Amino acid sequence: MKIGLIQQANTCDRTDNIKKLKNSIRLCADEGAELVVLQELHNGLYFCQTEDTQMFDLAETIPGPSTEEFGALAKELGVVLVLSLFERRAPGLYHNTAVVIEKDGSIAGKYRKMHIPDDPAYYEKFYFTPGDLGFEPIETSVGKLGVLVCWDQWYPEAARLMAMKGAEMLIYPTAIGWESSDTEEEKKRQLGAWITVQRGHAVANGLPVITVNRTGHETDPSGQTNGIQFWGNSFVAGPQGELLAEFPNDHEEVRVVEIDKARSENVRRWWPFFRDRRIDAFGGLTERFLI
Repeated sequence: MKIGLIQQANTCDRTDNIKKLKNSIRLCADEGAELVVLQELHNGLYFCQTEDTQMFDLAETIPGPSTEEFGALAKELGVVLVLSLFERRAPGLYHNTAVVIEKDGSIAGKYRKMHIPDDPAYYEKFYFTPGDLGFEPIETSVGKLGVLVCWDQWYPEAARLMAMKGAEMLIYPTAIGWESSDTEEEKKRQLGAWITVQRGHAVANGLPVITVNRTGHETDPSGQTNGIQFWGNSFVAGPQGELLAEFPNDHEEVRVVEIDKARSENVRRWWPFFRDRRIDAFGGLTERFLI
């Protein structure tokens, strides 16, 4: 199965960002991609660097303009798309939502980001209500997709629950990067941890992992920080954590990567982690802390 990944640097020109995305989706389709994954909040800049109520004007309904526009393209090209949108659910109620578009242009399903960060330059709790749709894979013509979003990457429980419900791959639209005051050593540690934890999800669950991050520098409108240098490094890992593709840090790239969906079956036979799970002893996982 061929999967297209689009690692893009965005500007404040939403129309131009979408035009670039659509051109990249076409390139992926021309190379035989059946599934194309876009980065987190792909239509514009990462607006969560500041807390500004005017930013809520960027949100849209689902279905809405983006699902219609990208849905028409998916139907034209015969590809499944994973979108990432700022959802306006109701007045004063907003989500960070991934939407899967089927090959016929219809909405196959959506996932609302469950884990919401609140850190300097990542003030997402101001904008996003935590998801309420659970960890449910989305059924599509290319398989059951375990779609999660960015901060969800750090939680093995989310990956496990998707796998337990039959996900055939884990997909993470992402927007993560460095603040310029971090040392080079700290930057390496952050990036290494980010890759390692997701490769661990692949290993623990015997599933491919597809992660698509943005790249480029985006300024902090408040001037309180030096902005974010998004670190790119989108990648695909196989079910033993092997890196099938790894993108650069510092520039845009569009690439089609082939995965072997049948390999997960063999890996789970060799390494039967699901067979040996001590589910009788895991009750404490539902608690916040145990001491």
